[in-house]
This record gives sequence, C-alpha cells and structure tokens, in this order.
Amino acid sequence: MGPDARSGTPPPVRCRGLAKTFGSGAEAVEAVEPLDLDLAAGETTALVGPSGCGKSTVLRLIAGLEEPSSGDVRIGSETPLEVRRRAGLAMAFQDAALLPWRTVRGNIALALKLARQPADPVSVDRLIALVGLEGFEDRRPAELSGGMRQRVAIARCLVAEPELLLLDEPFGAVDELTRMRLNLELPALWEKRGTTTVLVTHSVNEAILLSERVIVFSPRPARIVADTPVTLPRPRSRALMALPEFRELADQVTSALWLGARQEASDPLAAE
Repeated sequence: MGPDARSGTPPPVRCRGLAKTFGSGAEAVEAVEPLDLDLAAGETTALVGPSGCGKSTVLRLIAGLEEPSSGDVRIGSETPLEVRRRAGLAMAFQDAALLPWRTVRGNIALALKLARQPADPVSVDRLIALVGLEGFEDRRPAELSGGMRQRVAIARCLVAEPELLLLDEPFGAVDELTRMRLNLELPALWEKRGTTTVLVTHSVNEAILLSERVIVFSPRPARIVADTPVTLPRPRSRALMALPEFRELADQVTSALWLGARQEASDPLAAE
C-alpha cells in the first residue's frame, strides 16, 4: 500500500507512453497512440473528442479495466489494480449496471460494503435526494427509467467517497433538465473532499462547467490535440454559461475538435 493509501490524500494520475491496440496483425485497431498525461491531484479533468476516438479507452486504462499495449499508469504511487483492490477508485459507466434484485437504496449501500466501510443510511438517503429519487428508495431497477437507473449509478459511485472518480458519459442517459441539475449540484460532493476526477463527455459546455482542465483528443487513434485550462471561479452556476469568458473557452475547445478532425482527414496515412 502506497503513501496515498495511508494518508487518504487524493492522488495524481500519471500516464507514460500509454497506448492501446485491439487485435493483432491485419485485424489490429490502434485505439490510443502512445501518450504522456499528468492529471493533478484533487482536480477535475474532462476528456472530449469525437465518438469512437478512444477517450473511454483511456479512462478504462486509467481504471485498470484494460491492459495497455505499452506504457504505464500510476495513481499516486500505486498501480490501478492496487487502488481498485482497496476500493480507492470508483467508476460510473454509460450503462448503469445495477443489481436487479436490489432496491435503489440497496444498490447504493452496496458500494459501502464493497469498500469495507460501515453502513451509512444518512449519506445514502442524502445522495438519493440529491439525484432526485426521493420516493423511489425501495424500487428495483426494472421499475425505473433509464435515466433514473443512471442517477442511482452516480449516487452509488459517490457514496464511498473514492480518492479517484472516473466518469464515462455519466449524464448521457438523463433528460436535459436533470443533466443540468446534476452538473450544478454533484461536483460539490467530490470538490469538498478534493477527489481527483476524470470525466469523459461529448458536451463541450459540460466539460467546461465541471472541470479545471479540458483535454481534446483527435479521431482514433486518440492523441492529444489541445489541453485547455479552465480558470472560471467556483461554485459555478448556470448563469456562468452566458458569460463571454465561458463562451470563449467553449469556442477554443470546439475549434480544437474541428482542427483535430480536419488534420486527421487531411493526413493520407489516416485512411490506411
């Protein structure tokens, strides 16, 4: 167990030469080019890029759910596997992946048990209220809409207060009003503890609203084409999105997305 585990200090994430290729020979698909990436402890970093560019693969490599073809990931002084074994990281996927026989409350509380933490019904109910599921505490996943199931998954991810939080399009299945509410209210939960957070999203506005840094990837294979700091004050409100500073950042990130796609399209090797 590394020093980050002993102190409980949220860890930085360091990727060196990290790459992933699926398959081999003529069937090989290069998903992520070798990349070096440092994610600061206690900050939220957003990863954006075209669909299928490899940003979710990068997230899974950081989580230790995919084995890199080359390179290395360190979370503080530990490997992703070591951090996962002691329940130091949590990940919310696009698919809620709830246990069908457990209620809303039971699915969220299970995360505490798996993290070997004491039961905390107060925290569980507080998160249920925050994600807008009061009155559904005793419902099972089959009785919920897709968006409601995703809200349960987000609450389950947060209840154990992980040191590293990995979010893969966590709000993609909810309606726009709920998505904005979660964008504005949930970050306080991980910011208060200083959790190191990595968010994959297709929404430029969401990336800027939630993060201190937006990293833009090219079309597959993923390579970094822009790294934009977000210095807007916190807490961030919906009104912030109308300010010129916000719109300027959104334009910068959108331009980087377009530029990365155009460079890839103009590269004669990209079509091979």
